[in-house]
Amino acid sequence: MKKFYTYPKCGTCRKATTWLKDHNVDVQAIDITLNPPSKEELKEILKDSGLSIKKLFNTSGVKYRELGLKEVIPTKSEDELLELLASDGKLIKRPLLTDGKNATVGFNDEVFEEVWLQK
Repeated sequence: MKKFYTYPKCGTCRKATTWLKDHNVDVQAIDITLNPPSKEELKEILKDSGLSIKKLFNTSGVKYRELGLKEVIPTKSEDELLELLASDGKLIKRPLLTDGKNATVGFNDEVFEEVWLQK
């Protein structure tokens, strides 16, 4: 079962939810603000997505700006950054979708089609 970390009030997450329903992709929806992924899960998602750790941060979020993370991220280790992300779901770019082998961060129709409609 695919884990779909989402935030119900997020417009992008709602678009992704609609796309998943329209394409009959079965997921377990998890509110990222109530149950953020663990540091270990985030490490796997990072590896499976092929993205840099900076791409896991919700750079348009209030919390990101409040904590001045633009300046902090370059000074921290990957381990410290994963710890920070796991501490607060609002710091994580959403939605996150993972099946343990593949992972996507954010929502893009073409990427979702390429990754989640594999035959």
